[in-house]
Amino acid sequence: MINAERRKRVMQRSIRLGHCICDHRLPCPCDVFKKKNICSCAGERPEDPTGPVQLTKLVEKAGCASKIDQAFLKQVLKNLPVVDDPRVLVGMPAGDDAGVYDMGDGTALVQTVDVFTPSVDDPYAFGQVAAANSVSDIYAMGGTPITAVSVLGFPVRKIPDKAMNDILAGGIDKMNEAGVAIIGGHSINDSEIKAGFCVIGTIDKNKIVTNAGARPGDMLILTKPLGTGIVAFASQIGRAKAESVEATARSMTTLNKEASQLMVEFGAHACTDVTGFSLCGHLSEMALSSGVDVEVIWDDIPLFPGVLEYAAAGILPGAIERNKESCGERIVADEALPQEMVDICYDAQTSGGLLIVIKKSDVDAFLKALHEAGVSVATIIGNVTAKGSGLVHVKTNGKRKIPDVKRQTQDDRPKTQDPQSKQVPVEAKTEEVACCADAVSSGVSEGSGINQIKAKFTAFLGSASSPHGLDAYTKQAMAIALSVATRCEPCLKMHLKKAKEKGFTQDEIDEAAWMGISFAGSPAMVFYEQLRNV
Repeated sequence: MINAERRKRVMQRSIRLGHCICDHRLPCPCDVFKKKNICSCAGERPEDPTGPVQLTKLVEKAGCASKIDQAFLKQVLKNLPVVDDPRVLVGMPAGDDAGVYDMGDGTALVQTVDVFTPSVDDPYAFGQVAAANSVSDIYAMGGTPITAVSVLGFPVRKIPDKAMNDILAGGIDKMNEAGVAIIGGHSINDSEIKAGFCVIGTIDKNKIVTNAGARPGDMLILTKPLGTGIVAFASQIGRAKAESVEATARSMTTLNKEASQLMVEFGAHACTDVTGFSLCGHLSEMALSSGVDVEVIWDDIPLFPGVLEYAAAGILPGAIERNKESCGERIVADEALPQEMVDICYDAQTSGGLLIVIKKSDVDAFLKALHEAGVSVATIIGNVTAKGSGLVHVKTNGKRKIPDVKRQTQDDRPKTQDPQSKQVPVEAKTEEVACCADAVSSGVSEGSGINQIKAKFTAFLGSASSPHGLDAYTKQAMAIALSVATRCEPCLKMHLKKAKEKGFTQDEIDEAAWMGISFAGSPAMVFYEQLRNV
């Protein structure tokens, strides 16, 4: 129901100011008002969207890849004043998983907060992942989480309200499993979905497990596989197999509770959970804090299904490069290792496993106990070699090879969308493909049937042009060849521009164009030569 008097009052104020009072970046009347006759500043709301959502398609970076990188954080935080309180047993300077505060009776509080974007598409599962990831920092120090408050960013009225309810429900259920009481929360209207929790736990002050206790001769155990960031990215661009997505979802919603309890029982020397800073980032930080050097055997690191194949195909998210920049100077990789293999060790993990450092004489019994407790993936991945400056040596025994990536057949391609969905795949941007469609739409009114046909045709172009079995680079070359063969001037101009933006050399562009010429003959040759340098 529109309250005309309130709308008039609010809009007059915005118009006089020259800025929308809800969003100062917009004029008044704004585009939403012009197109939908809705003034959100006056409390008017569009109908609640309905239907399923794919959360990872709504964010730029999925999961812990959305976090600020380690190097930047250190640079910004280095000049902050130090908290000088003797009751703070582990604080910011330690760079550990959580802070620890002495309560004075032999018990300490351990506290953490964690917030990130969706790493899975299902809202309920995302709530579970957010909870499992948040309590993991408590588990990494050997603590017992007891209470939590939720933190949520949500694009109100842009996706179904039910998605917000499902996120919170998933978080509550996972916290219940952990024995944690959610006692409140905070939410903001945000353009990107974010969820997490601030968690408080208790810990015996004499049994705190930090990331600074690794000793020469100790063994390194990882309790979950690597690759959540790579799989999430593959899913975002429609290249992930269902097996990979399901395996990472199961792992990310699994608590590190059993592993934490057992490491305290066995007297682990050090621990950290492997999350956004990657295995290399967290392990190098542990080595540096402990004053040791460590060795990791690449072939022994557990990986999720498909991760090797995705890496071989170049499906490596940008967080890998940021993590490499942050800690790469302390990583010494075996020259026999292909770069793609090393890159997996820099992959940002969401709700990853615990990286536990334990005395060599206890490792067999500890590993057996982990397996019997259901932590079946727990694996020895390396050892602490000697006192040192925090170097991580990544070696190979040659057992694991980078696979040859074969072209996918139609049957092999992942089914990432509902067949009934009319949504253009996320990687297809209509401005990149709607070349000829624009030429026939000039002067067509917005509500006409012709414009609807154009919209459907543009959506089809987007779907056909997006990478599936063929990668984006190959399809760009094909687009040049076809533009030349069909002698479509606006198409060729656009695709030449896109090719140069993607890093094509002039020789590569010419080669693609001559493929089109070879099929279309002399007229196509004259056509291309006229537009080649436009």
